[in-house]
Amino acid sequence: MRLHRNLCFATVDGLLLIFNEGKYADKVVQTLLKRDKRWGSRDRGFVAETTYDIVRWKRLYAEIAEVKEPFSRDDIWRMFAVWATLKGIKLPDWKYFEGTPLRRIKGRFDELSKTRRIKQSIPDWMDELGVKELGDKIWSKEIDSLNQLAQVILRVNTLKTTKAKLKAELFDLDIETDEHKSYPDALILRERANVFTTEMFKNGHFEVQDASSQLVAPFLNVKPGMRVIDTCAGAGGKTLHLAAMMENKGQIIALDIYDHKLKELKRRAKRNGAHNIEQRHIDSTKVIKKLYNSADAVLIDAPCSGLGVLRRNPGSKWNLQPEFLDRIRKTQEEILESYSKMVKPGGQLVYATCSVLPSENQEQVAKFLEKTTEFTLVKDKKILSFEAGFDGFYMALLQKNK
Repeated sequence: MRLHRNLCFATVDGLLLIFNEGKYADKVVQTLLKRDKRWGSRDRGFVAETTYDIVRWKRLYAEIAEVKEPFSRDDIWRMFAVWATLKGIKLPDWKYFEGTPLRRIKGRFDELSKTRRIKQSIPDWMDELGVKELGDKIWSKEIDSLNQLAQVILRVNTLKTTKAKLKAELFDLDIETDEHKSYPDALILRERANVFTTEMFKNGHFEVQDASSQLVAPFLNVKPGMRVIDTCAGAGGKTLHLAAMMENKGQIIALDIYDHKLKELKRRAKRNGAHNIEQRHIDSTKVIKKLYNSADAVLIDAPCSGLGVLRRNPGSKWNLQPEFLDRIRKTQEEILESYSKMVKPGGQLVYATCSVLPSENQEQVAKFLEKTTEFTLVKDKKILSFEAGFDGFYMALLQKNK
């Protein structure tokens, strides 16, 4: 691979914003990709993938480069040189790379890779927490898996097309996909591609959604004609899946505390041809109380640490703090207690997170069941990334007594 100056400059600029100003990597990358209209798909791919790669391995590369935060521009160039060297990319004769110690880089990589928290490029507290909650052996496997690049996975929108038809249409665009027997609506891209520019996406024939996330809606056992509430709907990935499973029959009430996310859901629902979704902004407790004992099925896709989706959001491990985890566990507890009241007698509830920590998952459900006699646990599912090959998730199905 030959390095191009303008692409490298863009990457360095982006990394400075992410590391020193705390900007979200996905937002920075979106802006960077619009920087030069002459860039082709390979150019944009280089900027995006290199930026995410250096964000993912920030601690390891900084240790090898012997630089510390806050990083100067020269520090970022040194980390860039480490990235390129470890990738086997020849460094061009630029001033930024003068005196790069190639042998020392490889030697320090071998030396530092003996320490898990440096090798896996995570904060000390996160490593300690992972060991505490999952055990040393499982945590080692899990964090290794969570540091792998996530695959691009589509969820076929069965309101508009079939898996076979979409697979064929993508193949005609030289986008090859694989199926997986455990994920009936999923198509897994063999190679990364910008699927958002396709007519199939614009016409709502699919959404991009990880395979583990695609298991949550089916866990709720929804059927056409039901009244379903998605309590933490956000921009609606799981809401749209529920609508497809319900064949647009019945009612889905999508709730969220962020109105702008519900507006995005409304836009996506229109593209998907999902007509049975009503958005309601949670601007007071009255919104929740009005829905008590009214739903056949309730989904609580609870706010969480997001530790199960580090593959997709590598920057989050640098933004996440132990104090946030303490607060989010309390929030999860409160949400489960309050939102469960929307389930009518005989109805069902799914509590789900994209975390792998038992303290956000099984332990929250156990605490809830200790406080109430109204619900019983039907089943739960713990998805670890190293076992599934996809994101880490948790989901529990609870039944309300009649």
